[in-house]
Amino acid sequence: MDLEATEFHIRSAMQGLGCIMLEAILNSDNGGYCGRTLCDNQIEAEFKEYRHKKLQTVLGPVSVRRAYYYDQKHRAGYCPKDHDLDIVGTSFSPGLRRMMARVGAYRSFGLGQEDMKELAGIFVTSKEIERVACQLGKGVDAFYTTQNPPDNVIPFVSTAKMYICMDGTGVPVVKNETSGRKGKSDDGTAKTREAKLGCVFTQTSVDKEGYPIRDEASTSYVGAIETAEEFGNRIYGEARNRGVERAGKVCVIGDGAPWIWNLADVQFSGATQIIDIYHAREHCWGIGKEVFTDKNEMRSWVNARIKELDRGKIEDLISALKKLSPSTAAKEDFVIRETEYFEKNKDRMRYDEFRKQGLFIGSGVVEAGCRAVIGQRLKQSGMHWTVNHANNIIALRCCMMSNRWEDYWENRACA
Repeated sequence: MDLEATEFHIRSAMQGLGCIMLEAILNSDNGGYCGRTLCDNQIEAEFKEYRHKKLQTVLGPVSVRRAYYYDQKHRAGYCPKDHDLDIVGTSFSPGLRRMMARVGAYRSFGLGQEDMKELAGIFVTSKEIERVACQLGKGVDAFYTTQNPPDNVIPFVSTAKMYICMDGTGVPVVKNETSGRKGKSDDGTAKTREAKLGCVFTQTSVDKEGYPIRDEASTSYVGAIETAEEFGNRIYGEARNRGVERAGKVCVIGDGAPWIWNLADVQFSGATQIIDIYHAREHCWGIGKEVFTDKNEMRSWVNARIKELDRGKIEDLISALKKLSPSTAAKEDFVIRETEYFEKNKDRMRYDEFRKQGLFIGSGVVEAGCRAVIGQRLKQSGMHWTVNHANNIIALRCCMMSNRWEDYWENRACA
């Protein structure tokens, strides 16, 4: 016996039987007939006829019989059953669209097509997967923006500490999406657009050594290619939905990008601001490599500065920077800029105080998110996105990795 062939043959037969059963169930309601006249939301439509629609489902193709109404005033036709079945403007069932969006969010659309065929015995094109994934991405983004709790609701659950982390990463885009933008390529043109990613997580405890422990499954993500102002509203909405207003302590962690701290000042006034310690250490190494020619001398100098960082003695670090004697004017300018960086951010680098409070001082969560949420899907070899398509896929991936995929579909079912 060829077991593999038998398995697939039985699966195909069961899907065929399932199609027959599903079609019978879908057409057992007299096509969703609502009477001779349909009046709803200032629409007055008259029943005209029954129309059939070919619908691709997780079991295979079925034909759905629907009552068709026509509104003479607005010159528009309606099939109420389409709304009830969530198939308005599509020939794919909700279950199949869910599968297509999921593979489109995790795999290239071409590979997603192969996965659907191999794993589910369903034949859809890569373009259909792309279209469905992007359509549902828009729906997910709208779902996110409507989840903020009403102002008059007083929640009873509070959290000890909440963290808001922000970062950015470049996404390769098609040429017309970078028109007029400066980039880092040799000819000065841009080949990417920055996707901003934010994550929110909570902390209620520390380990035996006093290091903070992130609450399990507490991390949620939001992101998009958009302006800092737009993203500020997005990340605040997520934090508000997560209960930032009732958190005992709020911390914002990021690198040295000015847009992050501008948003923190506006959206999270009063929060403790923390520069990622590893980012600050990279600045120390950058200065050492730029100024010193002897590697041993460079390592010794950098290690001393890192100790000052760890102890939160930023004034001592700044003093050491001012004592440097760069060999060229360009290197001197570089040291001046780095000195200004530490002076500007010194209150965000009191790492000894932050540790005493049992706080996180690194932005590893959001940096890992940039790789997992955005990089693994949108930055693969040869990929070039439009901003809209990229944002739709980012919305899908944020939803899934925030464990809200089921919430989204429940919300659709109740809409």
